[in-house]
Amino acid sequence: MMTAQELTDLRLGTLDTAVSDWEKMHTKLETLATGEGGGTSAKGLRAQADAADWKGANATISKEFVTKIAAEFQDVAGQAKSVLGILRDASAAFKEHKVALRTVIDDVAKTNIYINAKGGAVASVPSGAAAGDADIHTPTDEELAVAERRVKRVLWEASETDRIAARALRALAKNKYDFSGDGPGGLKEADDRQGKADADYWAKKARETNPGEWSDEDVARFNETLRYQRDNPGFSERFATTLGAEGTLQFWRDMAAPPGGAVDGERAKTLAEVQTNLSMTLATATHSDSPAMETWKREVIAAGDKPFPIQGLPMGPNGFQVMSSLMGKGKFDDEFLNDYGKGLLTYERGFRGDPEVIWRDRTDLTYPPTDEPNDPFVGFMESLGHNPKASLEFFNDSTTVGGKDLDNWDYLVAKGDDAREWPPGEEGKPLGHDALGHALESATIGVPYDSDATPPKHSAGSAELVNRIVAEYGKNHDRLDGSPLTDSLGNITAEYMRDVQAGMNSNRLVETYGSNANLAYPDLEEGRLKDFLAAVGKDPDAYGAIINSQQAVTTELINDVYHDKARYDELSPEIGNRVSLGAEIAGIMAESRTQAVYDDKIASDEEFNEALATADKWADRAIDMGLSKLPVAGDVAGMIIEDIKEAVVDHYTRDSSDEAAQDRSDFLEGQRSRSADAVYEATYQAAVAAGTDHENARSQADAAARHVKEGYAMGRQRAGS
Repeated sequence: MMTAQELTDLRLGTLDTAVSDWEKMHTKLETLATGEGGGTSAKGLRAQADAADWKGANATISKEFVTKIAAEFQDVAGQAKSVLGILRDASAAFKEHKVALRTVIDDVAKTNIYINAKGGAVASVPSGAAAGDADIHTPTDEELAVAERRVKRVLWEASETDRIAARALRALAKNKYDFSGDGPGGLKEADDRQGKADADYWAKKARETNPGEWSDEDVARFNETLRYQRDNPGFSERFATTLGAEGTLQFWRDMAAPPGGAVDGERAKTLAEVQTNLSMTLATATHSDSPAMETWKREVIAAGDKPFPIQGLPMGPNGFQVMSSLMGKGKFDDEFLNDYGKGLLTYERGFRGDPEVIWRDRTDLTYPPTDEPNDPFVGFMESLGHNPKASLEFFNDSTTVGGKDLDNWDYLVAKGDDAREWPPGEEGKPLGHDALGHALESATIGVPYDSDATPPKHSAGSAELVNRIVAEYGKNHDRLDGSPLTDSLGNITAEYMRDVQAGMNSNRLVETYGSNANLAYPDLEEGRLKDFLAAVGKDPDAYGAIINSQQAVTTELINDVYHDKARYDELSPEIGNRVSLGAEIAGIMAESRTQAVYDDKIASDEEFNEALATADKWADRAIDMGLSKLPVAGDVAGMIIEDIKEAVVDHYTRDSSDEAAQDRSDFLEGQRSRSADAVYEATYQAAVAAGTDHENARSQADAAARHVKEGYAMGRQRAGS
């Protein structure tokens, strides 16, 4: 892949000169070929040859020669047009790539991140002397990772431009003694043609040989092709439809689990990459609505109950198990996911026996291999986790089996007589609940669960789903003990922190980001929100996300009061109203943390401390929602965000060394004071920034801190009751 230094240093003057030269060459050759503008031309020569009265050998040899020469002029003009189109597109694309890279470099530099020659992101914090008395921002690991991903995306696109252009030009120049007049008109067409050619090659090889017997070199070459072509509709659709639905399933079945069982070593690592890239390839293909692809989609679902056994053996995984193993990555088409999910639900609910029995097959379809059953709902849930629209529609939909209509939510999530019993995985925990959490995240937040993108405003449907989640697990909170779901539920809670704080205050005071999840009575039974938070807060990752978001929203609410201070006769009571909500949540989280560490012994203080630092993106996200009166960009907002993150780490991290060991009550009391200190600092800074004198700022901050201590105690009482 191209490096950042190579793209930055790329000089396009020579390429632009080539474009100019080929424009002139194409004009001349086109004139010679067509005769436009008058004069001798290949078109005219051919017309004369066809009209001439040839005799003897001339009727064959000479006429054929003249005709061929005339055709060659047409071809050379066409080839010149292709070269020009490719060079012109490449020049324009590289200019865009250079601008995109410079934009990223300049953007991340504002947060003291330096992009090195290879495209890596490193912290570049100025010395204290260089920075003067100003606060110096130190980039977090998350900020560095996001910056590096942004750069790598630009470099990947630039490398793709280079690869496609070079391959197209080599193809045009491969024949020294003939011209091709049907070359691609530009990079897009070249990419499409190259994809189809690669698809034809590998589909033919898959049909004529056993993929499980391919050499390591063949598998590596196939994986490289997938990596380059996985987002190319020309390749993805051609590969899938050429193999056909059952052929596609059989292909992965044979490659992943050849006779003798799973492979290991370097081949296993390569197969893990193949599985990822093939999943993304098929996801791309499903967005085509061509007749051939529509047939493929229908037939994949129809093959769901068909076994795909090892050669010579009667048993093996069925189509749903194979297909779902190829759905963990990429964004599959909405309609296909809906149809596939209904087909899968219909099959499982119509089968006699529990899911653990239905999906007992343990053929190695997923890499790295495990000894777990092939539950197809795992891969399907992961696919929903990458498609927010399809996920929300699916959980709000129902499926009719045997004349009985049942909500998909009730079957997959809720606890009831008709609910699904998820097969057990590691340590007996529900095998697919981590993937289920990802699907719920995408449905409620509105972006893929692993995306850095800023979510859209919450829709009525997504907010209603959050209400159902809180109601379900607030009532049956014991289901979350040690559950793989809790980290996702913590992210959802952090995303909907305004709704949570509004729910703690009977849906008053707090403006929500789009539709309100209505987490207060009577829209939600009394106590459900508290029990939900208490259960989710036992998970370190969930705890970190919730605390970061809570501190950010509380800080925003404080700043909003000072922005609109003319509306209030006294500021302290209003500030107290606003900070008490977050304080209650902090109290619930503190109680949950101590239960996890002291009582249940399911996590350590080190894990909770680490989560506070790694989940700081939720502070950024809360500000990005842009509901406060703060600017959503610039130095002021940046300083406030950093203050929020530092307050979380400083006031909620616990020294868990043996020398600093505390008993439960000491920790909880200390956390009460530190929560109050965090709000004191936020209030004091907001007051001073709004022009309040030191004495009044201190007085208002003291009042806010007292409200926090009262709210914290109430939250602890709620969590412990």
